[in-house]
Amino acid sequence: VGSPEDVHRLFRAGVGARHSRDTSMNLQSSRSHVLFVMKIHCISLSTGAQHTGKLLLVDLAGSERVKRSEVTGDGLKETIEINRSLSALGDVVGAIARGDGHVPYRNHELTQLLQDSLGGSAKTLVFVNLSPSASSREESAMSLQFAQRVKGVVNRHARSLA
Repeated sequence: VGSPEDVHRLFRAGVGARHSRDTSMNLQSSRSHVLFVMKIHCISLSTGAQHTGKLLLVDLAGSERVKRSEVTGDGLKETIEINRSLSALGDVVGAIARGDGHVPYRNHELTQLLQDSLGGSAKTLVFVNLSPSASSREESAMSLQFAQRVKGVVNRHARSLA
């Protein structure tokens, strides 16, 4: 891309392509994850030093219990796949937090895409959205448990100078 406007245009196109559907638990429930990757390469005009950075913004679709969401057909397939990807992410986060020798990044495409942002030298910030509804108490508790596991991940902050 050549300008901030190009970045905004691409970002809006990605968000616009996100699929959602109504479920018994949530109007306009996100049925897909959104990943926005911006790689930045810069060269110092005075020294010629080169630096590369990557910004990864991720909006994960929320986990919904199949029984409570009452989805069927394609909606059921979407829910199962969302839950499978979030479970794989939870497995990776748990393995990193425990310091396991093997981290199962290859168990899902989502965790493969996020690999260099989880447990590496990346700076990672996670926001967890909770529902204020009493009927979503179990889902909110599960989200908080996931956030607690994420908190146990310690990234190695390394900086290489060119």
